[in-house]
Amino acid sequence: MEGGELIGALNSKQQATLRDIFEDPVKSNIDWSDVESLLKALGKMTEGRGSRVRAFVNGKVATFHRPHPEKETDKGTVKSVRRFLREAGVRP
Repeated sequence: MEGGELIGALNSKQQATLRDIFEDPVKSNIDWSDVESLLKALGKMTEGRGSRVRAFVNGKVATFHRPHPEKETDKGTVKSVRRFLREAGVRP
């Protein structure tokens, strides 16, 4: 699926998370569970070692670390997710 087709398959919460990820200035309070839900809806996720997860979207692969003990992402993680989504052809 192309980026536009993927976005049409998102529910309203996932669409809001996608908009939050691309918002400027970069947000730092996005719940990681919402990011995971978005990435799963756009493609696939697998568990890695420790707190690592791998996301697969449109033939692109990225590895992220789940934040802990916090449940929210930091700005660096949001920027990494944004860059990955752009590379995969996904934009809000």
